[in-house]
Parts: sequence; C-alpha cells; structure tokens
Amino acid sequence: MEQPGAAVRPIESRSVAEQVMAELRRSILAGDLAPGREFSLREVAEMLQVSIIPVREALRSLESQGLVHMRPGRSAVVAPLDLEELQGIYRLRRRLEPEIAQRSCRLLAPDELDRLEKDALGFGAGERTIHEIYEAHHAFHLALLAPAATGWDLRILTTLWRAAERYIRIGFGRLDPDPDEHQRREHAHVELLDAFRQRDPEVVAAAVHQHLARNEQTALLALRAPVAEPAASAAPAAPRRRGRPPK
Repeated sequence: MEQPGAAVRPIESRSVAEQVMAELRRSILAGDLAPGREFSLREVAEMLQVSIIPVREALRSLESQGLVHMRPGRSAVVAPLDLEELQGIYRLRRRLEPEIAQRSCRLLAPDELDRLEKDALGFGAGERTIHEIYEAHHAFHLALLAPAATGWDLRILTTLWRAAERYIRIGFGRLDPDPDEHQRREHAHVELLDAFRQRDPEVVAAAVHQHLARNEQTALLALRAPVAEPAASAAPAAPRRRGRPPK
C-alpha cells in the first residue's frame, strides 16, 4: 500500500550550477565582477572550485538575465552598464508606479504605514550599505503598491526593478562612504510615506514621480563619475560542497 504523502518528493539541495549562478550574480550586482570584464570559463571554474560544465550552465542563465554576454569559445564578458537602458527603465517606471500608487494610497492600512516608516528609518543607518538594504528597499516599494497592483502589474514591476538592480547597487554603492547619503536615503522614503498618509491620489502620484526622477538622476551622476581602480577585484566565493561543512 502506498504510504500517505508518498507523492511528495523530498527537498533537494541546489545544484552546483544554481550555486555558481547565484554567486556570480551576487558578484556582478555588487560590481566585484566589473562591467566589461572578460573572463574564461576555466578562470571562473578555478575561482569557484568546480568543473566547467556548471559554469557554462550558470553563464547561460545570467546571459538570459542580461548580465553577461557569451563569447565564441570558452569566454564571457560582464555586460557593460548602459545608461540609456537605465533611463528607459525609469521612463517605464514613471508611467506605471504613480498610477498604481494613486489607487494604493487609499487602501493601505495605518498600521502598515507605521511598519513601513520603521523600515524607512532603517535605511539611514550609517553602517548599512546599499547591498545590505537592497532587498528590504525592494520590499518597501512593493508594499506601497501591492494593495492596488494586479498580478500583471507585479510581474512587470518586478522585471523592471530587477533590470535596474545592478545599476542601483553599483551607483548608490559608490555613494555609501558619504554619511549625508544615508540621511538623504532615509529622508526620501519618510517623505514618500508622508505623501501616502495624506490619502490624496494626486499628491501621491506627484511624490512617487519625484522620488523616481530624483533616484534616476542620483544614480546617473554616480555612475558617470570617474572611479579609481581597486587594488584587486574581489573574487566570487566558492559554493559550498554538498556533504561538507563550511570552513
């Protein structure tokens, strides 16, 4: 007799290719693997202590995300930053987000706005980098729009946010050493919440539009500024081997 639950398969650990993809993606988004850097599959395999096969599979996934370009043979290059692409992403965001926010501002519960204000205040902590708060920042903006967003709204917005992620992490990451940037980050999000608390769709739409425009210009200025070459690029960390405890 078949045991209850026999149709449910046990959870398996992530494949090596998925681990390689996650680590390379982290390094690219953080700028540790710099835009335009070319590398061989063997180089990556040696850095991550894996074979070439999962590296090739991981790079194909990253290519579909627009983060790398595969080259003939066994090499790839980190996709260069295209500031026109970033401007296009923000142009679409400014068409979508203010309209959704107009409807959402009348649906958000007061206790949810209070919770989000605590999150916004955390964005100003001097010890937190953009990499450390990015997921919380993503969740913050999602929570503001979610009450009025359809499934398709969320799919499109998530696609746009992920497309902009590398630009935001690298651009705003360059500003992290400036303490004033952390205060600006906190103030910008508290100010946005103040607009939502007014429950006025026109006020909210204008605030969201201004917030996006200001972030776009800040990111563009940071990305256009010359940056000193680091002494050495941080290499991706080797994925943990199955069955072996981390060192």
